[in-house]
Amino acid sequence: MVEVCFLLVLILYPMRHVNWGLDLWDTGYNYANFTYMGTDHMDPMWLFSTYLSNVVGHLFTLLPFGGTLIGLNVYTGLFVSLLAVLGYWFCRVKLKMPAWVCFVGEVAAVSLCWCPTALLYNYLTYVLFLGCVILLYLGLTEDKKWLLFAAGICLGTNIFVRFSNLPEAAMIVAVWAYAVIEGLERKNAREAIAQRAPKDTGLLRGILQQAGRHTLWCVLGYVSAVVVFLGWISIRYGFTNYIEGIQRLLSMTDTATDYKPTSMLTGIIVPYMDMIYWIVRIMVFVVAGMVVCALLGLVGRFVMILGAKRAGKGGKSIKTAARILSVVACIAITSVMISWLFYNHYTSFYYYSYDAMYRPAILFMMIAMGMGAINIFRPNVPKQERLLAGIVILVLLLTSLGSNNNVYPSINNLFVAAPYVLWQAVRFTRWSLKGEEETVWWKQLVSLFPAKVVLWAMILLFLIQGVGFGAMFTFAEATGVQDVSSKVDNNKVLAGVKMSPERAAWMTELSAYVEEKELTGREVLLYGQLPALSFYLQMPSSFNPWSDLRSYSLGKMEQDMRQLRSEIKEKGKVRPVVIAENSVKLSEDDAKWKLICEFMEEYEYKETFTNEKFTVWE
Repeated sequence: MVEVCFLLVLILYPMRHVNWGLDLWDTGYNYANFTYMGTDHMDPMWLFSTYLSNVVGHLFTLLPFGGTLIGLNVYTGLFVSLLAVLGYWFCRVKLKMPAWVCFVGEVAAVSLCWCPTALLYNYLTYVLFLGCVILLYLGLTEDKKWLLFAAGICLGTNIFVRFSNLPEAAMIVAVWAYAVIEGLERKNAREAIAQRAPKDTGLLRGILQQAGRHTLWCVLGYVSAVVVFLGWISIRYGFTNYIEGIQRLLSMTDTATDYKPTSMLTGIIVPYMDMIYWIVRIMVFVVAGMVVCALLGLVGRFVMILGAKRAGKGGKSIKTAARILSVVACIAITSVMISWLFYNHYTSFYYYSYDAMYRPAILFMMIAMGMGAINIFRPNVPKQERLLAGIVILVLLLTSLGSNNNVYPSINNLFVAAPYVLWQAVRFTRWSLKGEEETVWWKQLVSLFPAKVVLWAMILLFLIQGVGFGAMFTFAEATGVQDVSSKVDNNKVLAGVKMSPERAAWMTELSAYVEEKELTGREVLLYGQLPALSFYLQMPSSFNPWSDLRSYSLGKMEQDMRQLRSEIKEKGKVRPVVIAENSVKLSEDDAKWKLICEFMEEYEYKETFTNEKFTVWE
């Protein structure tokens, strides 16, 4: 019953904020693409580079309440529930981790899902990536070829969920690493039986054969998925159109420099490098704790040698007192460390901001990779655990590749890493205490207890900050929502959504105008940081709802504007409504806005509505 309750919590917990906040950026932008999927109202580059996520999202819009913000938040939120349940099942059933470890780890992972679930190309990516991890682990450890084939299908499919998932193919490293591990294990077993080191010329050949065989199955699955989806897209939209869209994606680094490979790699490396500053200082506290424990141990033994030994039980009492003082001293030092970290802004209690969880999460990931590296190279570790350790490291590194959000995607994908760290921390704690009485007395002076206390302190800090962040943070324009005291009463799409009074006023006034002028269903030309209006007002975009993005080049916009003029002139297309954010109205240096102004001047548009945030031209 406890585990059933765990699963229910993991299913429902991702839904905690489905009615919180009004985001004018990513949330409504993606839902607009789902609602008006196709080359008529979407940028073909984004249609093809995130094709499967758009297909799945479009299916959601056809379900009951699929035309509302809350309804789509629930449907897309189920992918986070699926991630948590899959992670729990894998760690609990297949890896045999304790139930509470799996549950706490998955709750932490869900809490750190800062990204809106509307970005389905992220969460569908994580689901297929996790599926690949599970299938790859089981396929290698159980030697089942069809599971390796299925793992390849997951990775091949992921290219069509988000084209930048290509680096995930590096998971094949796990296949080769496991072949090496098994080959060395077989060699060591033969040597142990023969009691000598025989000339084993077949070791390398055996490793290559096994790795090649397993790789072939993975590649077959990968290629099968690519052929199927590429074939369907070619039939549906044309192969040439797909290639053109992907070519534009690859060339967008000319204007969006943060998508360049060097920029993305730098964005991943720098946060880990910056964390070294904090790690060095945390290690000072660990060393201080070890020195204090060593000194107290020496004092206890010195007193016991001087006279307490004659008192029989007195020696044990002094030894116990020294241990208690060591525990108190370590806890005191760790408390000072935590206070110092807060004082120096390592983290904060401002849970509406990423600052609350950012550094604790990065350190947690570094702990996960450190534990994984130790388990890979530590003697006498079972081959299955070595494989798992390598997979955890690969997932943390590969998840952020292909994104311009530095390590934030990895923070969003801790569904295996979080339980893994807790599991290894529990085992390390037990190992450090086991057999302590039998050790040589001078070895007891070098105690791992301070390291254990600091490790758990950092893990607990991560969990507290993570859960606090998860309870309070809801994404809106790349920051957290702070006020959810008002609602919009005249917009069916936004029914029941809580937001700030200011945003509620903006949307109430604009929604009233759209209803009064019967603009619902009319095409709209949006400019400014407000692409979500296409979905919120149910007005399909003329070409790209987020036309001021750097990845949407000026040349492409000029081409789309020419096509719009042609359709108006030759096909009698109704001119789109223009809605812009007020901050761009006076912009003189924005080339894209100039194109829109020239278009409005040519067709004699007039300003028909304005409020504190938006202006409408017809």
